[in-house]
Amino acid sequence: MPEKLDPYRPGYELVAEQLVTYIVEQGLRPGDRLPTEKALAELLGTGRSVTREAIKVLAAVGRLQTRRGAGIFVSVPSNQQADDQVGYFQPTDLQHVAMLFDHRRLIEAESARLAATSARPAQVHAIRTAAEASVAAYQDHEMFRQYDRTFHDAVAEASGNVFLQAAVSKLRDFKEQSDRLLFAGGLPGSLEVAAQQHVHIAESIAAGDPDKASTAMTQHIDTTQAQFEQRIRDRLQAPQ
Repeated sequence: MPEKLDPYRPGYELVAEQLVTYIVEQGLRPGDRLPTEKALAELLGTGRSVTREAIKVLAAVGRLQTRRGAGIFVSVPSNQQADDQVGYFQPTDLQHVAMLFDHRRLIEAESARLAATSARPAQVHAIRTAAEASVAAYQDHEMFRQYDRTFHDAVAEASGNVFLQAAVSKLRDFKEQSDRLLFAGGLPGSLEVAAQQHVHIAESIAAGDPDKASTAMTQHIDTTQAQFEQRIRDRLQAPQ
């Protein structure tokens, strides 16, 4: 467990990271019960109030579940086949986040490629609508987050492959965990750039060009990762 607090990260974020690490190191599985809030605070060497906030954050992103009168539990995902992934992924581990981006390139580039050849007119319309909505919402993080997810889900649905759809949905869940814990719920990078890239992907799919659609999606994820990494570097290099 980290012994020193980072002055550029909120305390609840650091404790949430410690809790995720604790779950992994203890080999806890979905449905397993954790120690009490007081006991966790003692184990982690933190105050109860910041531990309580960390538990709330992890419950909000679907990693923990609190049951009144019963205790704190590792959440059981709706998709039981995702158990191993949920237990393995650590949303504040930058190596895990890098692997997440690698996985997104493989899955989402193929989704865009298939969508360009398989999308029905109504699905193309849904993709375009979500892309345009993200452009209009780029100044509002919460609205953009909603349309961003709608856009990527629409592309996956248009691929016609239910396994790609499920994978994209799960990857979005993991991404939101990292955003919530690393950026206090915000989003890294330029949302205006991301929104314009959505439009470019939508146009490529509408044109029925699989190579262009796949390349556009890969460039979108590359840009997102570069902006994510720059945000982390900026925070680490901030003067004390």
